[in-house]
Amino acid sequence: MNIKRTGKAIVALLLTAPALFTTELMAQDSKKPTLEDLIPGGETYRIADNLPGLQWWGDVCIKPGIDSLFAVNPKTGKETLLTTREKVNQVLNSLITPTGTAAASDRKGEGKRNKVQHFYNTEFPWPDKPHMLIKLPGRYIVYDFDKDEFVAGMPQAGKKNGSNIDYTPEGGHLAYTVGNNLYVDNQAVTDEPEGIVCGQTVHRNEFGIGKGTFWNPQGNLLAFYRMDESMVTQYPLVDITARIGEVNPVRYPMAGMTSHKVTVGIYSPDTQKTVYLNTGDPTDRYFTNISWAPDGRSLYLIELNRDQNHSKLCRYDAETGELTATLIEETHPKYVEPQQPILFLPWSDTRFIYQSQRDGYNHLYLYDTDGKLIRQLTKGEWLVQQVLGFNSKKKEIIIASTAASPLQSNLYKVNVNTGRCTPLDNGKGIHNGILSASGNYLIDRYSAPDTPRKIDIINTQNSKSINLLVAANPYEGFIMPTIETGTIKAADGKTDLYYRLIKPADFDPDKKYPAIVYVYGGPHAQLVTNGWMNDARGWDLYMANKGYILFTLDNRGSSNRGLEFENVTFRHLGIEEGKDQVKGIEYLKSLPYIDACRIGVHGWSFGGHMTTALMLRYPEIFKVGVAGGPVIDWRFYEIMYGERYMDTPQTNPEGYGQCDLKNLAGALKGHLLIIHDDHDDTCVPQHTLSFMKACVDARTYPDLFIYPGHKHNVLGRDRVHLHEKITRYFEDYL
Repeated sequence: MNIKRTGKAIVALLLTAPALFTTELMAQDSKKPTLEDLIPGGETYRIADNLPGLQWWGDVCIKPGIDSLFAVNPKTGKETLLTTREKVNQVLNSLITPTGTAAASDRKGEGKRNKVQHFYNTEFPWPDKPHMLIKLPGRYIVYDFDKDEFVAGMPQAGKKNGSNIDYTPEGGHLAYTVGNNLYVDNQAVTDEPEGIVCGQTVHRNEFGIGKGTFWNPQGNLLAFYRMDESMVTQYPLVDITARIGEVNPVRYPMAGMTSHKVTVGIYSPDTQKTVYLNTGDPTDRYFTNISWAPDGRSLYLIELNRDQNHSKLCRYDAETGELTATLIEETHPKYVEPQQPILFLPWSDTRFIYQSQRDGYNHLYLYDTDGKLIRQLTKGEWLVQQVLGFNSKKKEIIIASTAASPLQSNLYKVNVNTGRCTPLDNGKGIHNGILSASGNYLIDRYSAPDTPRKIDIINTQNSKSINLLVAANPYEGFIMPTIETGTIKAADGKTDLYYRLIKPADFDPDKKYPAIVYVYGGPHAQLVTNGWMNDARGWDLYMANKGYILFTLDNRGSSNRGLEFENVTFRHLGIEEGKDQVKGIEYLKSLPYIDACRIGVHGWSFGGHMTTALMLRYPEIFKVGVAGGPVIDWRFYEIMYGERYMDTPQTNPEGYGQCDLKNLAGALKGHLLIIHDDHDDTCVPQHTLSFMKACVDARTYPDLFIYPGHKHNVLGRDRVHLHEKITRYFEDYL
């Protein structure tokens, strides 16, 4: 033995021991996040710190919490306590029942109903009064936080459980629905038979429709939807929780079949009378984007034909229900898709903002009430995503747009007189803004690839800002994968497509990795952005950490790239999108660390259609797929969405046949798992079941898993189970 040499080795070992020990401790302290950490519904689900419920009381920022309510000065950032939950509950617990008297037992129950649990859902619709609107079960209460007392004449939603509650602070009236009928101030406005629905969303929430009631600016007239769907075929969903399974039918108008009929009523709480708009026969017509004139005497809406290639901006007299003018008409050989109601300039009763994609991108146009175009306010190869509001004094419109990048959403002010567009934020990432009453201040929620969340108050005139929150990385201390983004050319050889690539934290360029493509690919969705972690999902991060390369590509047909980029898929959904995804695979295969023999694909809804289509059309590429809630046959999908992008089966039989994945069932070579929810009323179970039948007939062998009791997605605690199920399938076969 060489003693001298051994002694040096021992000394070296002693010197390096602390470093080795520290490294070992760090490895023990750092760990990879689990599905419980990464998936909503997980017991340890991690999300960046937030300030929920931030809003404006005039030009004062309101910062609600669980026990306290604060006002933030937008100039200085100074916080002032407005009231506490303890104070509010002391006042509310002293209230008697709405009937004016109450036995002790009734008062006890009423006190429980009146208890405020937190301030997050309070509202401040009176900028000139120290009043807030508190939402309680079945009622709203107006509370004076200066005097710590409630304001008399509080609105209520009756003893029944009201839904779709719509309160007008201007008129003090409360609208709500019970079952399929509409009530205002506890008076029944409608009394309809089965099959007719009032005061709720219509046209299956397409065309930007998110509600069914619309108060005029004065709060003395209520426009509402009335939908007759008695002629629509009922689709049978089965409730398996009953001793003997019960049928839960839903009215589901499939492409090419009979659709519902919608009319618009206008109700006066003062006279308790309703006038219906004289639109003529509502068959095969859509009434969308309802708005009121500033004087509350005229109602505007955008009417769309069933082919969805001809829209009309119409004005109706609110007193008589008669059509007084058709102001703007648009046609397109593929489709017109109105998404936003007109917005009157706050300083003019005769000029309004109209949004249109007529030049290929969604932009703002200034019109007068005679239907005359004054000017186009925004222009360029980018689109306006949202109008946040106005600054009347400066004659400015505040917008969010993709002007900086298709991957971003940034805030700008646009001068109505000159069209000058001025940026308001840092020009990076994804920004969501809430504008103050005057338009002088913005609550700006911001994220970027390396910024989980940052919340500022921005002065729209001098761009000075006050920070309210900088969220810490919710995965601090965890071992995380790396994320890259870039562009490739689409199948047309000229269009840039954005991709996201996620690599394992311990990535070794000399190894060969299996790859999983996560896909959606359909309209109104964008998966790759410059938001936090480039919008990577928790499951993507989890799988990368398990040793997969995760790849996502926004193909042609997806959102925020303009009309031509989207409508290239018209009448043959899934075809061009699939060609672009294959270009993504070609790029993956060019990377030396990708195992070209182990490529999988996963997606849900439209992404479920894409997953199944890719497995069937390109069986030589994809070894494993997991398709959730897939559209299999567009004939089985609903009218509004399906006919916009595919026309009807009667007018486009070739397209429907080409895109019917049942016809390709015999091409399945790899392992395909289809997951569907048994109460899916968006993409009904018939899609999956009919595909299974086609596969049986073709002697191919996909796998199937059903989630009982869920609709079009798996939510809550079961969502963790869903992603564990998906993970196991890829682990078993990829």
